[in-house]
Amino acid sequence: MIIQKFSVNNHPIQTLLSWVESNEIAIPEIQRPFVWEATKVRDLIDSLFRGYPIGYIIAWQNPTVRLKDGSSSRGKKILIDGQQRITALMAALLGKEIIDKDYRRKRIIIAFNPDEMIFEVSNSAIQKDKRWISDISKVFRPDFKILDKLKEYCTYNPEIPEDKILTAIDSLKSIINIPVGLIELSPELEISEITEIFIRINSSGVVLNQADFAMSKIAVDEKNGGNLLRKAIDYFCHLAVEPEYFRQLKEIDKDFINTEYFQKMLWLKDDKDDIYDPSYTDMLRVSFTSKFRRGRLQDLVALLSGRDFETRQYKEEIAEQSFNKLREGVLDFMNENHFKKFVMIVRSAGFIDSSMIRSQNALNFAYILYLTLRELNYNQAKIEQLVRKWFVLSVLTSRYSSSPESQFDIDIRRVYEQGPEEYIKNVISAELSDTYWTIGLPQSMDTSVASSPIFNVFLAAQVKMNDKGFLSKDITVKDLIELKGDIHHIYPKNYLKKQNYSRGMYNQIANYVMAQSEINIAIGDKEPEKYFSELINQCETKVAKYGAIIDIEQLRENLQANCIPLKLIEGETLNYEDFLKERRFLMANKIKEYFALL
Repeated sequence: MIIQKFSVNNHPIQTLLSWVESNEIAIPEIQRPFVWEATKVRDLIDSLFRGYPIGYIIAWQNPTVRLKDGSSSRGKKILIDGQQRITALMAALLGKEIIDKDYRRKRIIIAFNPDEMIFEVSNSAIQKDKRWISDISKVFRPDFKILDKLKEYCTYNPEIPEDKILTAIDSLKSIINIPVGLIELSPELEISEITEIFIRINSSGVVLNQADFAMSKIAVDEKNGGNLLRKAIDYFCHLAVEPEYFRQLKEIDKDFINTEYFQKMLWLKDDKDDIYDPSYTDMLRVSFTSKFRRGRLQDLVALLSGRDFETRQYKEEIAEQSFNKLREGVLDFMNENHFKKFVMIVRSAGFIDSSMIRSQNALNFAYILYLTLRELNYNQAKIEQLVRKWFVLSVLTSRYSSSPESQFDIDIRRVYEQGPEEYIKNVISAELSDTYWTIGLPQSMDTSVASSPIFNVFLAAQVKMNDKGFLSKDITVKDLIELKGDIHHIYPKNYLKKQNYSRGMYNQIANYVMAQSEINIAIGDKEPEKYFSELINQCETKVAKYGAIIDIEQLRENLQANCIPLKLIEGETLNYEDFLKERRFLMANKIKEYFALL
């Protein structure tokens, strides 16, 4: 038997808007950038005017919370789907300001032409044109008098029939009486079910996730400072990407600049490093997992709601404690010393450019581990070693590529149960055994994906070992990555195409090296046997043709550093498949040596 988990009722738009204004329904997105274009707001009003449906609004009433004095408090409703539509209605009909992508307050003004019965986004031309009501929000003000407006309009437009204008304006004004369906989810539903419903809702084409729901929950809890906390998370993430936004922020949110949060993020105004530019999801995951020792964000929503996991009740003190703990986690995340030292550790592992890091969750858990080890009073040298090894292990094995929340949950619990050093040692032994290095890793390199995490680890190993670029005498791999140097095909692409190799074969990562563009151009499409024999000749004649190496021992060292089989300069011919097999083994061995150095 299907159990009804929601109720459906129709309410006039005016009623819904009054509930939002009185805070009976909380819009979690009200202080975040409004993502709709102004033309979409116009289209929404036009749909209502023409009697078209605009979809249901979905709200969840927070569970009833037991207060400290033993009494109960009925939770307010949270709008979990329909935020953009309600915000659009408040902007157009009530004249409320929205927050744009730069967090500036602005009006979206919709105009109405009663003669043609059309709507448009207001502009300077429309404002001068007497055929238009340039701002429809004036029509919905309590002091609006329809007869006065009719008289004024007809004075300027005597050719238009008075009854036509009256009908049009009256129809416009009646928009607020149009009923809209409100689906109310039961407060008795489990948080996990509410989270699942929230994630499945996709009416605006935006994929929702558990972090979105957690952020919504945070935003509407003004009692525990959630609205400020939400701003802090949003502003930090925005400043991390655009430090120049700092000046605007000081102008547009003067209340926020007096908070502790703002003081903690002041350093971002001069920060140009993009190794770790967190999204609000990243920041929430790290702050939550490091402080609560849990990995699933639906647990955060439950705790912020006051959920007692043992009694299954909701208590005010648990919600209060949870907000305080999350606040501590966010402030730890923002801390300049913590953040910069963590980024320094990632760079010290050879990951010197954001293009080398494809797994944000590997970064996230590495930062969680860093904050955890600090809290457990590990010395800095040991923290650096453990975080480096864990981060590289996570990237190599794609540890957080699927079901990251579950893996976060497992890892943070075991870090505390077994102790960080013991757990990391156990995972390394299990995941990076001798079989992995000799068989598993070389097999994983059989891929044509240039952004492969394994190839990025290989490049990091070259950076860490200060290797020179392919056939470079002085230019390092580090220089080439930072200056966006070329990824060169050792066996040239066009040469392999002529041998009828497919794209998936000639673009194998075992065929890639970092090289100077002039070396890449000089080699062109030459077959390997030819240009490698010319390299030997270059060392004998001391006339450089490819790069600046004119010493045979330097050439050997360069090829070994780039994991190129020396057979290629020792007179042996390697067919392409044999070359790939040998180079994969050499690359895997180099990565193994690198991992031991971390």
